[in-house]
Amino acid sequence: MIIKNNDMNLPRMIRETTEYYRTNIAINSKRTCSCAPNSLNCLSGKEWLKCQIGVWQFFYESRDIRDKDLHPATFPISLAKKVISLFTHEGELVVDPFVGSGTTLLAAQDLNRNAVGFDLQEKYIDLCAKRLISNNLFNHAQQVAIQDDGLDIPYYLEPNLISLIWTSPPYANLLNRKRKNKSRRDRNNEQLNKVEQYSQDPRDLGIMALEEYTQAIGNIFEGLLPLLKPKGHCVINVPDMWWENERITIHVSLINELRKRGYELRNTIIWDRTNIVNKIGIFGYPSNYITMGTTFEYLLDFWRPV
Repeated sequence: MIIKNNDMNLPRMIRETTEYYRTNIAINSKRTCSCAPNSLNCLSGKEWLKCQIGVWQFFYESRDIRDKDLHPATFPISLAKKVISLFTHEGELVVDPFVGSGTTLLAAQDLNRNAVGFDLQEKYIDLCAKRLISNNLFNHAQQVAIQDDGLDIPYYLEPNLISLIWTSPPYANLLNRKRKNKSRRDRNNEQLNKVEQYSQDPRDLGIMALEEYTQAIGNIFEGLLPLLKPKGHCVINVPDMWWENERITIHVSLINELRKRGYELRNTIIWDRTNIVNKIGIFGYPSNYITMGTTFEYLLDFWRPV
């Protein structure tokens, strides 16, 4: 049963023990800008032109989390801000079903977008709230971190509210193994032989092999589709990986699965990470040519067809 509430003074975080847990939250999703009704975003023509180039680069800033003890897999605030700026207007609603360290929420706060992020782990919800604590006084949007499974997002939001789903989900069981640092020049560093996983929760997508992972993530996004506005975008950041000398094409599996679940693929963007990757070693030399996943990732742009 979905219980509705009309409280617009939502807390920054909702845990399993709070009054808002699995209730329909009244968070705004309407534009607060003065853009034309048929416009996709608030960008100028010059800003739009820069986004049309299908290879993107980003830099980290001081607010970005780089400490893997806090979170093993983060992305730059600048990446989240570009995606949110491209596919939403001020005041509209962004949802991240795997919010992790809260970068999506922080970017939404910077851009005056309402946003809700979900994660299984209480420690990450606490981290989200901590990063949001210094609110922009001129920002009238709300950002909320909720400790819950992505499958349960329909408890919180009504259909046709979300303008953008933006996320970087766990990459199957990529991190659920000891690191060998084969692509690093200095292999014997603090990450060697560490398992940098989010958790061992049986619901955690990051402990699943590719077939099980693909099915589970498909179930989550099928539940999200009715909540997304028609022609609302869904952008997923994901790499491929190597496993015992075999290329595991996570991005192909996700494209096929989301198409089966009713999404339409619109664009594939490459996140070129070469400017932020340091001390790359020789990987596969001299007999096996392998492109390093650390140097690029995919941004898969889907939408909900009309």
